Amino acid sequence: MKIKLLVIGKTSGSWLNEGIDIYVKRLRHYTDFSIEVIPDIKNPASLSESQLKEMESSQFLKKIDDRDWVVLLDENGKQFTSEAFAGVLEKWMVGGTQKVVFIIGGAFGFGSDLVNRANMKIALSEMTFSHQMVRLIFVEQLYRGFTIIRNESYHHK
Repeated sequence: MKIKLLVIGKTSGSWLNEGIDIYVKRLRHYTDFSIEVIPDIKNPASLSESQLKEMESSQFLKKIDDRDWVVLLDENGKQFTSEAFAGVLEKWMVGGTQKVVFIIGGAFGFGSDLVNRANMKIALSEMTFSHQMVRLIFVEQLYRGFTIIRNESYHHK
C-alpha cells in the first residue's frame, strides 16, 4: 500500500523538519510513504477564508487520483486510539487499498469540493494544533500504527 501525505506550505521550523525526517525514514521500512508539499497560495491576505480554503482545496484535488482513498486530517473528524488507528491501517492493507492520501490543510480547513471528495476525516485530538505541528504528530502516529500491526516494542500500552 502506498501512503502519501499532502500538506500546504513548507514546514518552517528546522526542529520540526528534523522530527518529520526521522519518522519518514522509519516509515519506509513498512510502506511506500511520501510527503508532497503544495505551495502556499499567493497573497492570501487579499482573500476571504472561504476563497482561500477553496483555492487550497483545488490544489489538493489536482494531486488526487480517482482511485485514491482520501483522508482529511480535520478537527471535526473521527478520533481513534493509536491501536484503533493501527487497525484501520491494517484493514486497508488487507482489503487491498492501493493508495491512501492523507491531507493536512491550511489554517482555515478545507473547501467543500475536497470535503465532498474525501472518504473519511480523522481528528488527532480534541485539541487544536498548528498545521505544521500536525505533520510531525501524524507521521509519528503513522509509524506507531505500523509498529503496533507488527507487534513491535515501540508502542507501550
